[in-house]
Amino acid sequence: MAGLSGKQTPGVQPKLRLDKWLFHARFFKSRDLAQDCIESGHLRLNGQRCQKPGHGVSQGDVLTFAQGGQIRLIRVLALSERRGPATEAQTLYLDLDAQDPDASA
Repeated sequence: MAGLSGKQTPGVQPKLRLDKWLFHARFFKSRDLAQDCIESGHLRLNGQRCQKPGHGVSQGDVLTFAQGGQIRLIRVLALSERRGPATEAQTLYLDLDAQDPDASA
């Protein structure tokens, strides 16, 4: 994270606003929708309820939230400065609840 001089401060892990990261990773179509999910208390950050869209998220954090009738369990792998294409967005996280393609019912 940059200090007052704009230089990286050693030992400090960079962070990004939670609503911004969810938008960049393409979980929500707008930052407003991401903010609504967070403020309504439907998101957990590392197992703790988080209601502040401006809360900092960093690499290694685990997010739990509802989306489209399912519960998403996501580990943050990287931060992004922009909302890029879907292929780029998929490199920002690891879906911890992904179905195993070899598992058969």
